[in-house]
Amino acid sequence: MEKPFPHMTCGVCSKPYNDPRILSCLHSFCLQCLHHEIEKSGSQQMFQCPICEQNTSIPVGGAHVLPQNLHLGFKVEVAGYVSKMTSNSDVACDQCAEGSSDPAVVFCCACHHFLCAFCLEHHKRNRIWSTHKIVRLDQEGARQLHTTMKPRDHYCSQPNHEDNKLNFYCETCSLLVCRFCSTITHKSHSVIEISTAAKTHQIEISGALLDAKEVVTKLTGAIDENNRMIEEVEISKRNAFLAINQAFEILQKTLDERKKTLLSELEAISLSKATALTLQKEQFEKMVGDIGQYTDMASQILQTHTDHEIVALGGLIPTELQATLKRVQTISLTPNQHSNISVSVQTDDLVRQLSKLGEIIVFFPSPSSSTWMSTSAAKVGTRYHVKVQSKTSKREEYPHGGIEVKGEMRSKTHNGAVVYGEVEDHRDGTYTITLTPQTAGPHQLFITMDGQHVQNSPHHLDVRPKRDYRTLCNAQQVIQCNTPLCVAIHDNGDIYVGSGDHCIYVFDQTGQPKNTIGSIGSGDGQFLSPWGISIKGDVLYVADSSNHRVQKLTSSGKFLHKFGHKGSGQGQFNFPVAVIIDSNNKLIVSDHYNHRIQIFNEYGGWLLTIDGKGSGNHIFLSPCYLALDPQGNIHVAAEGSNTIKVFSKEGVYVRMYGHPNGPRGIAIDDEGYSLVSEFGGHCLSIYDPEGNKIHTVGNLKRPHGTALEDPRDGSVFIAYIIANTVLKYCVHI
Repeated sequence: MEKPFPHMTCGVCSKPYNDPRILSCLHSFCLQCLHHEIEKSGSQQMFQCPICEQNTSIPVGGAHVLPQNLHLGFKVEVAGYVSKMTSNSDVACDQCAEGSSDPAVVFCCACHHFLCAFCLEHHKRNRIWSTHKIVRLDQEGARQLHTTMKPRDHYCSQPNHEDNKLNFYCETCSLLVCRFCSTITHKSHSVIEISTAAKTHQIEISGALLDAKEVVTKLTGAIDENNRMIEEVEISKRNAFLAINQAFEILQKTLDERKKTLLSELEAISLSKATALTLQKEQFEKMVGDIGQYTDMASQILQTHTDHEIVALGGLIPTELQATLKRVQTISLTPNQHSNISVSVQTDDLVRQLSKLGEIIVFFPSPSSSTWMSTSAAKVGTRYHVKVQSKTSKREEYPHGGIEVKGEMRSKTHNGAVVYGEVEDHRDGTYTITLTPQTAGPHQLFITMDGQHVQNSPHHLDVRPKRDYRTLCNAQQVIQCNTPLCVAIHDNGDIYVGSGDHCIYVFDQTGQPKNTIGSIGSGDGQFLSPWGISIKGDVLYVADSSNHRVQKLTSSGKFLHKFGHKGSGQGQFNFPVAVIIDSNNKLIVSDHYNHRIQIFNEYGGWLLTIDGKGSGNHIFLSPCYLALDPQGNIHVAAEGSNTIKVFSKEGVYVRMYGHPNGPRGIAIDDEGYSLVSEFGGHCLSIYDPEGNKIHTVGNLKRPHGTALEDPRDGSVFIAYIIANTVLKYCVHI
């Protein structure tokens, strides 16, 4: 679309605008020109803009009712004054009588009049006019005119209303009207003062400008992305060009080498044949020579008719001649080499293959092939992250960014409330969408690429309510168990309890006994004080504390493996209290009386030690239970130091928090909230992800191990050793 104000002349008559009127497409034309255009259209309802050909409705009353482009009219008026001021010709005075010869010397910015020297003096003497801004007729005056001249007042064009200013605005008709028009023609319309209308329109225009700025920013970003993509296309072209040349250079080199080899073989074979035939020919020639010699001699003897000569040589010549003839009979007189030398180069198949050799592959992202995943649960007020991988129609990863990716979460209740996602383009074909749901319950997750849904979109999603640990209430479930030391929850809901009875009790979700694993002893599958247990899938790990080892069993109790024995070396233990499993199947063990944490692979191979007997922030004594936060950091409940120490999975100190009294059990939910049982403080303390204590549940005498039923749910189990019970506390949501 062309700019609405490219010049100060009308696009129809090519003359300076005269009473310009603006169309819906924002192009302006002289009022009289629009009258002619409407007449030419032959329609009473619609006509086309002479510039962009966009249809414009003809208002009731014709072109005269179209909005005036006052801004453009004023610019045209100023341009006309500037043209006169900067010309070399004299300008007539606007206040002198017709026929006066005195030229104008100044211009009044308030009256919009050119004044001669005489009229200027009169202008200055007038009390009202004396304050008007006067400028000289030169370049400086023209410059001042642009900054100081104000539009003149606008008056009504209706008969008998010419002296009335257009100080009102009819919202019904979208027209400026005078006071009389507002009470007569527009009596039943919505009419407001022009200042009020201006403020409203200013707000609308400002909003439109902001929207335009936002859109322009997006378009500018899209242009930058297109420019970047154009550069990448050129780079891809150069790389492909080099690859093609390289491939065909290799082919050409291979063909040349093969050609050279075949020609060399041909030369060798032809030389061999020629040599063999030459030798055979020379043999034949010698025999012919020998036979000729004997026959010539015999012919000469026969011609002499001398009996003595015939008798003297007659016996020798036949003997030698017959011997030579016999030699001829013993050899082949056929050429010992065939003359034909042919070559077999199967070019047909090769030519067909070469004619189709290579392919220019153009990757296009295919939304239907693109995938997404999320590693977190959706909760009210919590940022929910979705990673999108763009792929081609061949389901190969698309390696470039620049695709328009959108994500939104729509509630199936709450009147379909919608949350729009923030999208981060990683420029490698992957995108991260972040959404923060505001309502709980069933939702639909929509993910689109270039306006098309990706795989499994829309997707059903349950948004969990926001939990508040300050609502932890009294125990909802009580499991009777002798000397419970620790608790772990299976994915199927079964509750595993390490007991002072030197075994592991298994209960179902209702608290009913289901199985007993192990017995007292030091054999495989036997235990002495199993203080720590951890379950992942159908594998059970047990910190067999007094046997100073870790055992690996199936969840049903079948022994699989063990590692460790008493000592202070690598892979040795002195009363291991807890064992947990990280996302990479590494085993993390708290080595209580060695005051350290040891990390092993899933087969028990030692990997790393975090020594608590170090210096500074690394000091921690008598570590008990362990937990992993959502970032994979290791939280150590250090009973001997009355603190919680946090280390990275590489063993680097991160931070510490809390001042618990004898912390033993610790569990962390998927948001990073820590639940710590204080053996000496007789309570359960809850810390937020920053380490601030937010709540305490008291009246728990010597609580031991702690476990979450579901890290996404917040229900917590506590091994209550003194009361021989396992308590379950729930969060009100």
